[in-house]
Amino acid sequence: MHNESKQELVQDISSQIEAAGGLTFADYMAQALYHPTHGYYTAPRNRIGKQGDFFTSSSVHPCFGRLVARQLVQMWTLLGSNSFVIAEQGAGEGHLCLDILDAIAEDAPEFYAVLTYRIVEISADNRQRQAEMLVRHIEGGRVDWCDFADLKGMEGCFLSNELVEAFPVHLIEKHGGELQEVYVVNGEDGFNEELRSPSSDDIQKYFDLAGIEPIEGNRCEVNLYAGLWMRQVAEIIKRGFVLTIDYGYTAEDLYTPSRHAGTFLCYHKHQTNDEPYKRVGCQDMTAHVDFSRLQLVGQQRGLKSLYFGQQYQFLMALGFLELLMEMESQETDPQKAQAIRMSLKTLILPEGGMGESFKVLVQGKNIDASELLCQRKIKDIRLPGGMS
Repeated sequence: MHNESKQELVQDISSQIEAAGGLTFADYMAQALYHPTHGYYTAPRNRIGKQGDFFTSSSVHPCFGRLVARQLVQMWTLLGSNSFVIAEQGAGEGHLCLDILDAIAEDAPEFYAVLTYRIVEISADNRQRQAEMLVRHIEGGRVDWCDFADLKGMEGCFLSNELVEAFPVHLIEKHGGELQEVYVVNGEDGFNEELRSPSSDDIQKYFDLAGIEPIEGNRCEVNLYAGLWMRQVAEIIKRGFVLTIDYGYTAEDLYTPSRHAGTFLCYHKHQTNDEPYKRVGCQDMTAHVDFSRLQLVGQQRGLKSLYFGQQYQFLMALGFLELLMEMESQETDPQKAQAIRMSLKTLILPEGGMGESFKVLVQGKNIDASELLCQRKIKDIRLPGGMS
């Protein structure tokens, strides 16, 4: 049964399956998330926050964007303090953009005066939400929207937060020593799965390049689009940085034999499930990112890996503790101070928080990068008042 599904979308996908004799799971996922009219990310709906299906780091607390802004200010300095493009793809409702621009306007007005924040957004619904949230910065001439190709030749930083995890993935299993791919077919009660030979040689090449393969009986995801996207990002940047924030692992951890069912999950009203054929078009679908792949493809296209670490390390190095103490000291209401503490803990705690599962990758092209702020070791961080 297509429980709570968008029936027009179900019918459309069903017709596509009929015509093609089956769709790869990646093609099915692409329709469920990005169908031009009825897709989860393209149709009007609340996706982020309490009324939606999931939280993002930037929706948890403005502190996240303020700390990212500190790294961007340093990147601007490293590039010579000239005009600078911050490009964000998949900016959601614009929380991160707002927090970054608010922080830069306050802390580095000379940078704010020469930057352009360019948003690449396929969802008209999201564009409208972003436009409402970013009014002050749009009126100040700091924000515009563009197509991906319009960024060619950019100097600055290409930024994404929880973008790559939402790219469509191929579902792969190994049986009898051979790779098999999940196809989606029509059944009596809705969509069913069928294992077939892989749809593309690129799937075997993916594992060959990674030097790793799933073990017999295991299911895993292959995100071919992530590699294509990384190549495109590398090619549009003339000089500057790529800052990718997402949940994921290195290939070794992602394809470890103990991960029998892979990492694919659906999110609906803050509950996870593994039922992609229910709530079609009404729930998020994600899979953890293979950060080894992004680094490998980036290196092939002139992007040097400058930093890779867990989100809590990244935020701590950028001054998380100092900011927390400063915010608490300014809050006279004890309950509000505790609320600040709890929100911020979510960003760095490994268990039940975002601190460990989320990773941060910084790559650079045609730059002479001295040590980035985010590379500070935790032991070197000095707290206010002489504490360490």
